[in-house]
Amino acid sequence: MARSFRNRKSLDAISELNITPLMDLAFSLLIIFMVTTPLLEQSIELKLPQQDAIANAPVSTSDFQIINVDSNGRIFWGKQEVDFSELNSLLRAMALEADPAPISLRCDRNILFQKVVDVLDAIKRNNLTKLHIDTEVK
Repeated sequence: MARSFRNRKSLDAISELNITPLMDLAFSLLIIFMVTTPLLEQSIELKLPQQDAIANAPVSTSDFQIINVDSNGRIFWGKQEVDFSELNSLLRAMALEADPAPISLRCDRNILFQKVVDVLDAIKRNNLTKLHIDTEVK
């Protein structure tokens, strides 16, 4: 009978978990991350393109609607050239559809980035969030 009592006492000692070393490790890692994170920030000053802050809404998928922007800044809806106000009207009409198509944006590599952001902003303004930006594979 004394033997079973000893075994039970040793099992009780094992069932208690000492988490103090784990808490020390967690606090040490927290302090390390708090100290090193500000050092990782970049200090390069840039003039970034401007964009409106608009909330996004999820949409389902179907065929792509292609928007092209050539090196001269001309915008094409598929193969038809449109100006910026026509693009906004087309995107507004597309947003009213029950299941708007995803948009495939294709831009020339030599275009000014602000023009690309203007087109992206028009897409976001109309809550069209399914977007694919085409790139060339090297």
